[in-house]
Amino acid sequence: MDSLPPLAAWGLDGPSPEELTGGSRNTVLRVGDVVLKTTRRSEAALRWLLPVQEAARRAGLLVPRLLESTSGTLSADGWTCEERLDGTAPVAVPASLRPMIKHAHDATYRIAQRPGFASVTDMPARGRHGDVDMDAIPAQIANTLRRVWADMVVERECAIHADIYPENLLIVPDGRLALIDWDEARRDRPVFDLAAFEEHRPAASVAWEVACSWTLEPDYAQRMLARLFSSFPEYA
Repeated sequence: MDSLPPLAAWGLDGPSPEELTGGSRNTVLRVGDVVLKTTRRSEAALRWLLPVQEAARRAGLLVPRLLESTSGTLSADGWTCEERLDGTAPVAVPASLRPMIKHAHDATYRIAQRPGFASVTDMPARGRHGDVDMDAIPAQIANTLRRVWADMVVERECAIHADIYPENLLIVPDGRLALIDWDEARRDRPVFDLAAFEEHRPAASVAWEVACSWTLEPDYAQRMLARLFSSFPEYA
């Protein structure tokens, strides 16, 4: 752990922080009934999540609430604080999640792009957008990724979670389903969420995994690139 979170920023004086497993890009700590996470997101990008997560709750999902610091911000010294939800991760993404995700999509078509992010439709050739650093990706690979996205079926964009995997789901004791880790959420095409319910992820989804992992998880990015070329040889 690089540094301890500013517990006083949320008025916390309980047990010592306990590091949780599962966070591949951020440090995740449990302190009593809350969870603290490191974040690279701006205050505006965190505020964007509030109506998006509320739409998910109205669709029937449990979503941990981001908690404001004593100064009224959603982050302090590069950390966020949210409610802790206890549960068990499912073995696979349950089919029962799909209608809830589609309901949340339908409620967020009018939401603007998350500050600091870009969809595949608007992804500039250079610069950093969310976790995608186009300047760091070799030109030939970046061009291939854009070609994959250009071949996508045109869809109306909405707010998406963008990281639906079993490890980001919890089945709570009363049987309800919780969706956690909204760090990669943005406005984009629904297919990036709905791919979670397919037996094989489409090329666009695999290409996005390459792009957003290139600098933060390079080994994973290389595995996803190999998967893209082997599963979709037309892009190799």
